[in-house]
Amino acid sequence: MKLSKRGEYALRALIDLGIAAELGRPILQVSELAAKEKLPIKFLEQIFTQLKASGFVVSKRGKDGGYSLARPMNRIKFGSVIRLIDGPLAPIPCVSQTAYSRCTCPDEDHCGLRMLMLDVRTAIIKILDRYTLADIVEITLRKMRRDKVSPPFISRAFNLDSVLTSLPPNSATSPKRSNERRIHAA
Repeated sequence: MKLSKRGEYALRALIDLGIAAELGRPILQVSELAAKEKLPIKFLEQIFTQLKASGFVVSKRGKDGGYSLARPMNRIKFGSVIRLIDGPLAPIPCVSQTAYSRCTCPDEDHCGLRMLMLDVRTAIIKILDRYTLADIVEITLRKMRRDKVSPPFISRAFNLDSVLTSLPPNSATSPKRSNERRIHAA
């Protein structure tokens, strides 16, 4: 199994949608995702068309439109997405569960290469079918918090006033906040 660029971009886009949803932005525009990931918009649109047709994402038209996840993140397995985009997870066709085809080996039952590749396929499937989008989003956000990296899409995810009002009273912005509150209250 080799993950294609198309498969990689699909997974990265889904992770971004998951992160944005966790940060309060359930819908993202393709242009925003393409800019963040430095991907061609047309290519990403083609990927989203495929993801939408398979029920991984939904789209909304209009000014506030874009793409969002169609299912809960814990129901999107990485193995399923890779199979959709890149096909079988098996490294050779004679060990594939979904796209089996006989190999050129004269004795498939006693082929050492096939036995090895069967183990490889099984290991790949165990990992990719175990991890969900929720798992990867959680791991990503945890590492970002640990490394004090600002998550993407946060600037539009939170109301600046709510962030400022949650600052402790002795912060440098507290007089400004008091004036802003009086202005807003008037």
